[in-house]
Amino acid sequence: MTSEEDAESALPDAQAGEESELPVIQLCGLVEELSYGNSALKTETEMFEKYYTKLEPRDQHPPRLSDIKLSAAEFAQLRGRRRSRTRTGIDRVVGLSVDQKLELVQKELEDTKDEISHMRANAERDLQHHEAIIEEAEIRGAEVQKAIHDFEKDILKTISKKKGSILATQKVMKYLDDMNRRRDNMKDKLRLKNVSLKVQRKKMLLQLKQKEEVGEALHNVDFQQLKIENAQFLETVEARNQELIRLKMASGNTLQMLNTYKSKLHRAMEIYVNLDKEILLRSELLDKIQKETLQVEEDRAKAEAANKKLRRQLAEFRAPRVMVYVREKILNGDLEKSIKMWERKVEIAEMSLKGYRKSWNKMKTTNE
Repeated sequence: MTSEEDAESALPDAQAGEESELPVIQLCGLVEELSYGNSALKTETEMFEKYYTKLEPRDQHPPRLSDIKLSAAEFAQLRGRRRSRTRTGIDRVVGLSVDQKLELVQKELEDTKDEISHMRANAERDLQHHEAIIEEAEIRGAEVQKAIHDFEKDILKTISKKKGSILATQKVMKYLDDMNRRRDNMKDKLRLKNVSLKVQRKKMLLQLKQKEEVGEALHNVDFQQLKIENAQFLETVEARNQELIRLKMASGNTLQMLNTYKSKLHRAMEIYVNLDKEILLRSELLDKIQKETLQVEEDRAKAEAANKKLRRQLAEFRAPRVMVYVREKILNGDLEKSIKMWERKVEIAEMSLKGYRKSWNKMKTTNE
């Protein structure tokens, strides 16, 4: 026994030595892995406890693992027992099989779905109730606003200038009497409608009761006849469904063709817009060319007129005789010489005039 205890005590010491020799990264990985496993086991345990509490009566519920509070000594004792179990290698934990766990999970999922559907139904019912209340309040508010508007339109605007008069009081009383009369009429109408609805309800209940009695009195032959009619109706419905499918297919093909033609029309419209722009540009260019053509035609007409005039002058030109030309040439030379001589004389006269003016100015200055 002592040797076994020594061996058992040496084993955790060796394990502790090995764990102490592990690096920090591996220890962190082990801690993270154990934390993940503990969280999964905690979730699984909570689910099993929930399922177990549903099976057991309320007064026989065992305490939950999370509610158990242990002291430090008890926790150390449990830990020592757990270590002794690990040392001896005996696994006494009785677990559930995978099929049992799957069954529990499926039941829990179904219960959760039922709870969600129940909550959704309650929420929808509450929502419909609140919507009905809001709708009723809106209708009532609209009626009140309409009554206020009618009162302001019929009474206030007419009696604003006659405050304190008997006529204003009579109008107010008449308006109130009319309102009460309309409410009484509405009440009578609603009462009659309620009575008619009750009578209609009684008739429908009576018809339903008669149908139930007739249904109880039906024989096997009637049921066979109903089955035959039901089969015929089912065949008719099937034929109608086939026709509906065919019409849907035809509608799909038509819609596809329509989309194709729409795309073609879109492309044609784009081409039309581009051609319209090009036609506009070509029209502007044509107008410009026409204006330039008119200008060129005018220039050509002017050039032709000048050409005709020059041709006519050229046709009418007659060369003078030689002697006359020589005399005219000599006379022209003499005239040019005389012009040059007179120009020289004028220059000399101007120079002498300038000299005389200078001397005159000097004389004037000396005399002064």
